[in-house]
Amino acid sequence: MSHPHPELGPPPKLPEGGLRVTPLGGLGEIGRNMTVFEYGGRLLIVDCGVLFPEEEQPGIDLILPDFSSIRDRLDDIDGIVLTHGHEDHIGGVPYLLREKPDIPLIGSKLTLALIEAKLQEHRIRPYTLEVAEGDRERLGPFDCEFIAVNHSIPDALAVAIRTPAGMAVHTGDFKMDQLPLDRRLTDLPAFAKLGEEGIDLLLVDSTNAEVPGFVPPEREISGVLRQVFANAQKRIIVASFASHVHRIQQILDAAHEYGRRVAFVGRSMVRNMGIARDLGYLRIPAGLVVDVKTLDDLPDDEVVLVCTGSQGEPMAALSRMANRDHQIRIVQGDTVILASSLIPGNENAVYRVINGLTRWGANVVHKGNARVHVSGHASAGELLYFYNICKPKNLMPVHGEWRHLRANAELGALTGVPKNHIVIAEDGVVVDLVDGAAKIVGKVQAGYVYVDGLSVGDVTETSLKDRRILGDEGIISVFIVVDSTTGKVVSGPQIQARGSGIEDSAFSAVVPKIEDAIGKSASDGVVEPHQLQQLVRRTMGKWVSDTYRRRPMILPVVVEV
Repeated sequence: MSHPHPELGPPPKLPEGGLRVTPLGGLGEIGRNMTVFEYGGRLLIVDCGVLFPEEEQPGIDLILPDFSSIRDRLDDIDGIVLTHGHEDHIGGVPYLLREKPDIPLIGSKLTLALIEAKLQEHRIRPYTLEVAEGDRERLGPFDCEFIAVNHSIPDALAVAIRTPAGMAVHTGDFKMDQLPLDRRLTDLPAFAKLGEEGIDLLLVDSTNAEVPGFVPPEREISGVLRQVFANAQKRIIVASFASHVHRIQQILDAAHEYGRRVAFVGRSMVRNMGIARDLGYLRIPAGLVVDVKTLDDLPDDEVVLVCTGSQGEPMAALSRMANRDHQIRIVQGDTVILASSLIPGNENAVYRVINGLTRWGANVVHKGNARVHVSGHASAGELLYFYNICKPKNLMPVHGEWRHLRANAELGALTGVPKNHIVIAEDGVVVDLVDGAAKIVGKVQAGYVYVDGLSVGDVTETSLKDRRILGDEGIISVFIVVDSTTGKVVSGPQIQARGSGIEDSAFSAVVPKIEDAIGKSASDGVVEPHQLQQLVRRTMGKWVSDTYRRRPMILPVVVEV
């Protein structure tokens, strides 16, 4: 198995007749999925998603793929193929189209409807091409065939990309539910046909590669939900992804059976369920869904609220309910259902929300105590089955953290893919398919691009480090006025602390140390304000560390008169 090396340099020029594959997100992480294919000087992008921030990224709204390696080649892009409508696959599209709005978007009916609604908020009118399973479209030199796959959102597609260099197949996210609610199976005969033709490079979803066996059918959740509905005495509040149409359908069916009315809470939930209903993906009996404002007129045992926040997102509806910062107040006897999995890295945030809800008297039902979620990603048994059908010549695991990628690679090797034909890459690592062999040839920039409010890319790792220090250790400001000629202290130092846990009165002990340090500096002829600021920072920092074993941010200000 080939794998990246930290000393990889920029990739060489793509050999004539070769296919280049560059993942800009989704490898080594769950989210931010984006893969760039290059042939004959033209580019095809598969997915362009976002990653959601973790606790050590305070203030960040979203994390985007790094477009810098393709920024000067936007005119070479023949299209963006979107495999399905989850945020980690489409959420970055508006930010790429800001740079070139006329890049064509190719996807299924529901996927395009979801991204068009999102782009409308960004005031972008995209050029779109709707495709369905079985369709073939030529996008520049890329002959693309679309294959139905089953996932946790309707209308998901895999894509087979034929070029003179060979055929690459990207699965997108998929599983092999044999009893899907919409009866739309992963098209194994189509994959078998591609395997017979010859798959030169197979890029496969790795999320559940460590999980043995097969994913349980989605419909098994229905019985558990009915039991929860039957036992609930007051309101039922369900938190789910705003795009999980199948899961919401089961909630609606249970609510209808038990005589409850349903209200959607949250802008994305209301928008996406409206789209799914209008396109026929969501079946809603007449009178079942009502406006949230009318719920006060209904008894508690006739109410179901469907909201976002299943991942503990701070600004989502469920988190705000747990914090008593929402118009909907959790009361004793309410039932809350978290109908989704835990995305790696979100565990602490989710359990914080569960504890908050429990504190106010809610009965919280989640994956840990009831089967209210099944995964949308193929487990190891399904992946083995899939490899035996596809018989790929080269394998590149995608969509997963390092442990998932390596587990997926091992599964491929078990089914007979030669280990020297299995490529374990990471974001930015460039893989070339030349003469039927895939190998790593270099690396391009593929770091995190942070969205913070209206700013995109302005926040750096240094900025985040400062934010973490402020949050953990606080800040101490030191204001001093010095004589511009002699460098001696004229006024101050005035010291203030915020969030450091140190009383302002304690700083009287360090004032003489600062004055002495500045006096010695002045006697040595050092009077430049910037140098004095560094001196004050070192003096204050040493005192705080020695006295309190803390390392707050120190902000010195030296003014000359």
